[in-house]
Amino acid sequence: MSGNRSAAPQSHVQRLLPIVGWIGSYDRRWLRSDLIAGVTVAALIVPKNLGYADIAGIPVQNGLYAAAVGAILYAVFGTCRQISMGPSSGLAAVAASSVVAAGITDEADIASFVAGLTLASGLLFLVLAVAKMGWIAQFLSRAVVTGFLFGAAIDVVIGELPKINGTSVEGSNSFQELRGWFGALGEGNRTTVVVGVVSLVVVFGLRAVAPHVPGALVLVVGGLLASYFFDLGAHGVALVGDVPRGLPSFVLPDVGLMWDHVLPVTLGAFALMLIGFSQTAGDARAFAAKHRYQIDVDQESLAQSAANIGSGVLQGMPVSTSLSASSLNDHSGARTGLASITSGVTVLATLLFLAPLFSELPKPVLGALIIEAVVMGMMNLPEMRRIYRVQRFDFWVAIAAILGTLVFGVLAGVMIGIGLSLIWLVGVTTRPEMPVLGRQPGTQVYRDISDNPGDELPDGVAVVRIDGGLFFATADALEDRVRTLIQETPGVHGVVVTLEGVNFVDSQGSAKLDEVLVLCTQAGVTLRLARCKPAVRAVLVREGFVERLGSDHIHGNTHRAVEAQKAAAAEPGQER
Repeated sequence: MSGNRSAAPQSHVQRLLPIVGWIGSYDRRWLRSDLIAGVTVAALIVPKNLGYADIAGIPVQNGLYAAAVGAILYAVFGTCRQISMGPSSGLAAVAASSVVAAGITDEADIASFVAGLTLASGLLFLVLAVAKMGWIAQFLSRAVVTGFLFGAAIDVVIGELPKINGTSVEGSNSFQELRGWFGALGEGNRTTVVVGVVSLVVVFGLRAVAPHVPGALVLVVGGLLASYFFDLGAHGVALVGDVPRGLPSFVLPDVGLMWDHVLPVTLGAFALMLIGFSQTAGDARAFAAKHRYQIDVDQESLAQSAANIGSGVLQGMPVSTSLSASSLNDHSGARTGLASITSGVTVLATLLFLAPLFSELPKPVLGALIIEAVVMGMMNLPEMRRIYRVQRFDFWVAIAAILGTLVFGVLAGVMIGIGLSLIWLVGVTTRPEMPVLGRQPGTQVYRDISDNPGDELPDGVAVVRIDGGLFFATADALEDRVRTLIQETPGVHGVVVTLEGVNFVDSQGSAKLDEVLVLCTQAGVTLRLARCKPAVRAVLVREGFVERLGSDHIHGNTHRAVEAQKAAAAEPGQER
């Protein structure tokens, strides 16, 4: 679809429920593509969501509940036509880590806790949408997300290895679990090992030689057939167990359980909200740009809120964008949210008619399915290489997130990454660049002297540019810089501060300029400003600084300020 069919203003109902808008303008020619895309995506997500539920430690059918509810509710509230909403390996890993942090071991309690965590993240998304606070997700940098997902993938793979050889290991972190797994290699069930290795070969082999074949579906069908014909359960191969037929029922999570573990719930819900928003907003923008239509980021937050709240009260798990499913949705011809609704309805039909079949699914098959999903969906080696090449600090932030995830758990890895991002942000903000400027020979252009060592430094005049806001966090840095220039510039009689990079000045910043003026006056040096933007000048006027400095000491560009200072210093009895 190349654009909106109508440019007419949207009603309030259409803004709140985008489905009302696209249903009213639906073109019947899109029906076949939407239905095919929906069924195709369902064939991909049904087997994968069994695995995502297993990662979170909840009954596998709960993953299908979340997939159906998320897909249908996103179609109602979402503004992107190609997005496929449902559980993901990353969100499942966060949910599992929150369960570990809470110390919950009972299966029923785990299911209730994960549903409550999902509901809590949905409520946070609602706050995000109502308060229009989508900017908060910017505190989770791309480097942090990349590192967290990479570390979470390693953590999940290590956790799934015992399924491949039929062993059981324990450990407080990934390294201990891996050591325990190696130590128990000789204790594995041979039939389980064969099934596990064959499953890995099949799912990774299909991706390599036939990437368009739904490897997850092939693996699940093959595993069920092998379980039936070879009676794998009787040969010691663990099976998934009872998967009841039926639709999800409305069940509120145990409030007491949530309150008893309020800290891991809060941290987990916040991490889920940040990760979910960054994934969905980015994917939605990409698909909208490709197909030339607009999305509403705040409405996307509302859609994620509805999807997660719905999943939480229907015994599900956290949901967000699935890039692989969304890409398949797009490639299969999805034109509207009807494709997403079709996916959800197909999953519900699976729950009604096919759910008991999954009871005979061998756990080594499920483990191989999970390993392939997280390795291919969460270990982004090209992005790690790009970050290393472009910005080493971002790379080390990603590495810290990986190590934090492996040593302290997935949830801790996210928090460590966020903490490092904030530390970096504070460091950059409080120490803005303040380069000394020189004049390009033969021109009136002043540039950073460190980048252009051949430029001319004006005699007796120090020129400095502040690149960033002038506020409480940067004000002291400006005073220190000016003091250093006065002390280090031979025969200095004037300082020009270029404010072209300053868009914002607070009360502390304007007061600091007063102190800089006093510093210069006491040193017998004239202070001049250049390239002062109207909004910045208005603050300085209200401060009274312009009157004390003199409006004739504020210049339109750096060259005029320098020449004015030279002329004033050259006049007998005037400014030096």
